Amino acid sequence: MEIVHYPVMHKEVLENLPIPEGDALLIDCTTGEGGHTSLFLGKYPSLSVIGIDRDSEIQKKAIERLSIYKDRFRPVNAWFDEYLASLPSSSADAVLFDLGISMFHYLESERGFSFRSDEPLDMRLNNNSGMSAADVVNGYSEEALADVIYRYGEERYSRRIAKAISEKRREKEIVTASELADVIKYSVPKEYRYGRIHPATRTFQALRIEVNSELDRITPALTEAIRVLKKGGRIAVITFHSLEDRKVKWFFKDEAGKENPSIRILTKKPIVPSPEEEEENPPSRSAKLRVVERI
Repeated sequence: MEIVHYPVMHKEVLENLPIPEGDALLIDCTTGEGGHTSLFLGKYPSLSVIGIDRDSEIQKKAIERLSIYKDRFRPVNAWFDEYLASLPSSSADAVLFDLGISMFHYLESERGFSFRSDEPLDMRLNNNSGMSAADVVNGYSEEALADVIYRYGEERYSRRIAKAISEKRREKEIVTASELADVIKYSVPKEYRYGRIHPATRTFQALRIEVNSELDRITPALTEAIRVLKKGGRIAVITFHSLEDRKVKWFFKDEAGKENPSIRILTKKPIVPSPEEEEENPPSRSAKLRVVERI
C-alpha cells in the first residue's frame, strides 16, 4: 500500500489536541489516508478514533494502514456534518478537521481534481451521487458559472473564463480536466497565463467546492462538534484557503463572544507550518491551524 498524503502540522496538532488519560475518543472528521489518526493512536494506547470520510476509496487506504490498531479505529463513510449530527452530546474528548484535499485525489483518484490530468472531469468526493464538475461546466448558465468561479475561487477573470467555457461547450461538451484547463488558459490575459500559479487553479478549486458543497458543511459541522465535545475537550481545524479559514475564524469568534459562550479560543492567531515543514511539504504553505476548547 502506498501512502502519499503527508499529515500537515502533525507536531502542532498533537501538541494542541491533548488526549486525557484512560479511555478516550477522538473524532477525525477528515481521515483521508489516516495520517493524523495514526499518530494519535500510536501516542495514546487507550484512545479510540472514529474516522469519518466521504470517499470510500481513500478510506480503504486508512483502514489498511490502521488495521494494526484493530477495533480502536472505527471507519465511517459519511459527510462529517451529517455524521456528527447523529452522535450523542458530550461523547468525544477531541475533534479534528483537516479540510485540505489529500494528494491521493490529485495523484490517484482519476477524477479530474488536477488540471494537469487527462482524467474525466468529476471532482466528487462521493463519486456515486450528486452532480460532477462536468455537470456544472456543461450545465450551468454562463452567469451562474461565472458566479461560482468568482465566489469559490476568488478568480478576477471569472467572467472571461465562463464566457470561454460557454463558447467551447457549444462546439462539444468539455469532459476532461485537461480540456477545461486549456480553455481557461487561453481565456485569460497573457501575463496571467504565465503567472505565479496556473491560471486554472482558482477555477478548479471553485468547481470542487461547488460539487462537494464544501463551505456549506463547515458551520453545521462545527456546531455539532461543539455539542458532541465533552467539557474541556478541544476542536482543532486545519484550513488551506481563505474561504475556509474565514468561515472557521468567524464561527469561533461568534461562539466565543456570546453572553454564555460554549468555547474559548486558544489560538488568537492561527498556527502556521514551520519553515522546515514548508520546505519539506510545499502544499502545507497555505495551512492554518485554529484550536478552541469546550467550556
